[in-house]
Amino acid sequence: MTGPSGATRFPLPTLLSQALVAFTIEFDNESEHQMVHRTTTGPVSDSRRGPWLTSQAMWANFMQFVPEQGVPLRDVEGLARITNLAGLQRWRYVDLAPDPADERAEPPRSDWLVRPTRAGRRAQAIWRPLASVIEERWRARFGEDVVGRLRESLQMFAGRSELELPQYLPVVAYAMFADIEKLKGAVAPAGSGVPATGADLSALLSQVLLMFTVEFERESKLSLPISANALRVLDGTGTRVRDLPRLTGVSKEAIAMSVGFLERLGCVLVEPDPAGARGKVVRLTPKGHKAQEKYRRILGDTEDQWQARFGDDDLASLRAPLEQLVGDPAQPSPLLQGLQPYPEGWRASVRRPETLPHYPMVLHRGGYPDGS
Repeated sequence: MTGPSGATRFPLPTLLSQALVAFTIEFDNESEHQMVHRTTTGPVSDSRRGPWLTSQAMWANFMQFVPEQGVPLRDVEGLARITNLAGLQRWRYVDLAPDPADERAEPPRSDWLVRPTRAGRRAQAIWRPLASVIEERWRARFGEDVVGRLRESLQMFAGRSELELPQYLPVVAYAMFADIEKLKGAVAPAGSGVPATGADLSALLSQVLLMFTVEFERESKLSLPISANALRVLDGTGTRVRDLPRLTGVSKEAIAMSVGFLERLGCVLVEPDPAGARGKVVRLTPKGHKAQEKYRRILGDTEDQWQARFGDDDLASLRAPLEQLVGDPAQPSPLLQGLQPYPEGWRASVRRPETLPHYPMVLHRGGYPDGS
């Protein structure tokens, strides 16, 4: 999209998304550095010590609400629907079992206790202060005024939401829709101490982005994650599949899911590379061109509706600090400077991103915002 002067500008959800992704990667790099853990990539790939490494989404949407003594599943069912409870059990962060104090022979599963494991409690202690740590880093890096204005504007928008919003984007399934029904009741349990508008900057970014996403997806047959990442960069001439992670900033796995979904809808064709090189290319079909045009139209219409509803000044007050953080669309984002991983981190062993996703791809694989 273009601004009043004709200069290219990022759409609002792209600004929110890139800030959120960058914040999350910094959070994840720091937690990985401090935590005994296992992964498939990096120096600890052969380790059997510690829980499986996961991203901030698992902490923000679930683990922060599980006290040491446990909580009945019924009290966190809304949160379990938007995260990956089975994964958290398998990755050794929580146990789910009947309450030992419950004398009934077969208590219903909703009365079972979700309790953090010893590894889960250690992870909670590491995760708990990190959002504040990263926010302070941003204040030092980008300026107290920029981050302060962003926080104030995000709080204002999140406070106007008609939805009960979780603390982070939900884990998405195959079609990658936010799924409004899953958001009902998917908020912090009573007494958790977490404000409804979010306890930290990443929660506020997530909530305002989710507000926009829900409105976009009411009008679109394609989710915003698939539209903003894969569909956005494709054309009718063909793009090498292996180039899509570099062009979009999302993982090969997330790209494979997106392209597979678009192919099944008849929006793209995946063919051998006509240049004779190994690999395949993906190109838009006529239906895909129409879907891409519709994505751009709904994106613009939704932002116009926000401008009419919230007012020019309020929308400008949100855009201005985000644009300072994200930077010129034609240049590498200033946000990338904070994404240098620790030498022992798994991201140090993979190619450093050239761009940030235009929408987070929070998958069941661990909740990483680039679909890793």
